[in-house]
Amino acid sequence: MNLINSPSVIIRLNPRDNVGVAAQAVPEGFPVDEEGTLSRENIDAGHKVALSFIGQGKPVYKYGQVIGLAVQDIVPGEHVHTHNIEMSKRDLSLKGFQPYPRTGVTCQSRTFQGFMRRNGSVGTRNYIGILSTVNCSATVAKAAADSLDQSAELSQMGFDGVVAITHGTGCAINTESEGFAFLERVIAGYAQHPNFAFVLIIGLGCETNQVKALVQRSGLEDASRLSYFNIQEAGGTRSSIKMARERIMEMAVQHGPMVRQSVPLEHLVVALQCGGSDGYSGITANPALGHAADLIVQQGGSVILGETPEIYGAENLLVDRATDESIAQKLLDRIDWWMHYTEINGAELNNNPSPGNKAGGLSTILEKSLGAVAKGGTSSLNDVLEYAERMTQRGFNFMDSPGYDPISVTGQIASGSNVVCFTTGRGSVSGFKPAPCLKLATNTPMYEKMQEDMDINCGVIVDGTASVEVVGEQIFEQIIAIASGDMSASESLGYGNNEFVPWMVGAVT
Repeated sequence: MNLINSPSVIIRLNPRDNVGVAAQAVPEGFPVDEEGTLSRENIDAGHKVALSFIGQGKPVYKYGQVIGLAVQDIVPGEHVHTHNIEMSKRDLSLKGFQPYPRTGVTCQSRTFQGFMRRNGSVGTRNYIGILSTVNCSATVAKAAADSLDQSAELSQMGFDGVVAITHGTGCAINTESEGFAFLERVIAGYAQHPNFAFVLIIGLGCETNQVKALVQRSGLEDASRLSYFNIQEAGGTRSSIKMARERIMEMAVQHGPMVRQSVPLEHLVVALQCGGSDGYSGITANPALGHAADLIVQQGGSVILGETPEIYGAENLLVDRATDESIAQKLLDRIDWWMHYTEINGAELNNNPSPGNKAGGLSTILEKSLGAVAKGGTSSLNDVLEYAERMTQRGFNFMDSPGYDPISVTGQIASGSNVVCFTTGRGSVSGFKPAPCLKLATNTPMYEKMQEDMDINCGVIVDGTASVEVVGEQIFEQIIAIASGDMSASESLGYGNNEFVPWMVGAVT
């Protein structure tokens, strides 16, 4: 009954822990420790069992960290979950803050095969993008993309296809609001993304999110990389689809065939994401991905962790790794924003975990957050980005975003991520064009059940057949292979056309 690469039924993750995690379903009366303590009830796989007496009001430890307080006395062998544990209040301050040494590049021996762009950025895919400024131009964007994809001309020129980036907003919003700023940043980020060889932006003409103003404010006026027009000026739907096809083909000829070339890993930016978490997420896939993230940073590459509500309660672990007090303060400011935001909307940050998370064994947001933070590895925190803000500091970054996966990943891609790594315990089937997405299963039963959607089984860690480090190295190698052109599971199934979801904050009038 020791560490996570042990085949024991009950896993104690840290010597300090007073709870263990069931590696498989445990029936009532089953021994849970070496002293012969018996489980007092049936305990599902991934759920927690008390390994010692925990008095009312006393801390519950998992990962060697406090995940909550006991709301009543908990005796050894008892199931520990939402019925007898609650969040503890915390003090957020930078008193005694000490800057963390910046993680250096220790090796630059690894490369991947990418598409070098004229501005020096590197893509892992060679798509063409058609972006809509407003929901009203989404149909034309999709029709034009579908029409072009049905032709073999673009594939013969070395392009991976045409992606329609459409959404459900763009009008009836205050141009001075945060939501409008987020929308502009997201579209601008995708328009400049290195996984697009070039883009066409299509507007309706009368919407709030005016395409010409967007292009000018966002510095997108590179005619070799971007073209745009409005449907109302083009003469309607059929005329606009025809114009879109002609513009795309003209730009494709101008750009000519593209081929992959060997580039250092400093051009790799990986989005770290999780969804459908379970009690194994913080034990297997998340720390394994964290190890891979550290290997990427050591090679000069970058990683972006997101989902602010899902680091709530464990933000101190990131604050302690901030290279500067201003970076630490940025993170605390975003936590303060979320506390205010949830309060004025009649909610609280602890409304997470979701029902699926709780069914998987997670009891508090703090427990989930401790596992979620593990995706970020151990490297120094070099910057905190606002939603969809362009990444400027290499290494480990945190981006403010909701815990809703499509919104968070949309922001990470807009910030520059050219690969996505997605850990899941309950199962996920999404993709995120133009960035390829790797799915990392936290447990073997789910992996075996949804194997066609998963790229790597991290459940072998809790099965006792591989260590976190070994699986982390496997993830690292798979990231390089996918970045070099290998197809991920979600790509092979055609996912990625429907997950562009900008974060909308503020009133729609």
